[in-house]
Amino acid sequence: MKSLNKVQLIGNLTRDPELKYTPTGTAICSFTVATNRSWTTDTGEKKEEADFTRIVAWQKLAEICGNLLKKGRKVYVEGRLSNRSYQDKDGVTKYISEVVINDMILLDSKPTGDSDFNVPEPTESPVAEEVEKKEKVKEEEEVTADDIPF
Repeated sequence: MKSLNKVQLIGNLTRDPELKYTPTGTAICSFTVATNRSWTTDTGEKKEEADFTRIVAWQKLAEICGNLLKKGRKVYVEGRLSNRSYQDKDGVTKYISEVVINDMILLDSKPTGDSDFNVPEPTESPVAEEVEKKEKVKEEEEVTADDIPF
């Protein structure tokens, strides 16, 4: 039987990403994404909570994240949960949980804050163009009674 380790998050970067390279030249980028949730208690009090998740990207995706992401950007990331441990300089074992991503999508069209960083508008993106083409095809398809499953 298969198992599943899949994480999907939508949130905002809490800091600029850190892009580094291993001694062999492999790119690795790390950043933190804040995800918020709010709820109302039984007494009607509104509560909010934020979770901060460490995100790691490797290779080409790491370079893309390092170049496109900035503090405050809203992103969708998808990957797998990874748990690892290491020993610090004092010999104490430390444990880290992080999401190793294989996909990242920018969800805002412009970065927040003062920055000279430019991101093409979604209509200029090849992905956006492909989505528009698919939507046009869907609009042009004729739906008949036989296509409805009930």
